[in-house]
Amino acid sequence: MRRSLRAAGAALATVALLTTAACGSDSPDAASGNSDKPQIGVDLPRADSDFWNSYAKYVPTFAEEVGADLMAPTNSQNDVAKLVANSQALASQGAKAIVMAPQDTGAIATTLAMLEQKKIPVVSVDTRPDKGKVFMVVRADNRAYGQKACEFLGQKLGGKGKVIEFQGALSSINGRDRSEAFAECMKTKFPGITIFEEPTEWEGTKASAALQTRLAQHPDIKGIYMQAGGVFLAPTLQLLRSKNLLVPPTDPKHIFIVSNDGIPQEFEAIRRGEIDATVSQPADLYAKYALFYAKAAIDGRTFQPGPTDHDSTIVDVGNGVLEDQLPAPLVTAENVDDAGLWGNQVSK
Repeated sequence: MRRSLRAAGAALATVALLTTAACGSDSPDAASGNSDKPQIGVDLPRADSDFWNSYAKYVPTFAEEVGADLMAPTNSQNDVAKLVANSQALASQGAKAIVMAPQDTGAIATTLAMLEQKKIPVVSVDTRPDKGKVFMVVRADNRAYGQKACEFLGQKLGGKGKVIEFQGALSSINGRDRSEAFAECMKTKFPGITIFEEPTEWEGTKASAALQTRLAQHPDIKGIYMQAGGVFLAPTLQLLRSKNLLVPPTDPKHIFIVSNDGIPQEFEAIRRGEIDATVSQPADLYAKYALFYAKAAIDGRTFQPGPTDHDSTIVDVGNGVLEDQLPAPLVTAENVDDAGLWGNQVSK
């Protein structure tokens, strides 16, 4: 896993070993002088998340590396109607493949059908559409996020106490996967812990309001699971600070916090002792392999389930949909300074 975190700088040519065909002309060097590079459209899912803003910074670099012409990225702003409109616009402007990250995974099927009819392959990043055809899903194992968060908090709390969980949107497979895995793990391994599940639609204001209410009702809450540090971290820390609850882990008043994302701000909070852990979603590898698979789709390559050469596994998740499940390590005070973590490689 540690080796995969350092894979972002590796040549994309090695990944071509997974394909049924590989052409030397597809290398970045060969493509750099080609004025007829295929156009790839990328829709960014939102601009209010530090995680997705970091992902956006990687996209141009890897588009150039795979030898594609990156169209001006669109942003659907966590609105499926805007994603539909953006997809239609990219298709009409000549996109040969589209990379998207639908936040409402149940409402994109019609758009995917439209793009399939136009023979425009789609790569879905971080989320997997509930229905519809995509060439590849580039995603980490989100059930593992919930499992890791559960085990971390369960151990820190000694198997008893109260935890509040900021659930992502349950219309999203990510929100469902993380929530279901967290609940199942807690029920099985730590039945003495009480969980307050708070749906947030991935909105920091809703998470903060829920925390305010729960702390008033249950001042003895000792754990928080944030399913998206990119939107939940700042308002959570602000509220805890206002209540004088932002104290070091050695203080009896400390509330143990585990997050998901792996953004630089989370790492700084871990170093300060304000939160205790996060699961690092690989924003760099999301961008890298999303663009790689988009170009591969244009080139007519195919893939099969099985291990990859970048420490991940391609799995068939049903109906012929393939998902490249990238590793996402748990980051704590013990490994937060690992230079291989993408959160230590980007500016804040």
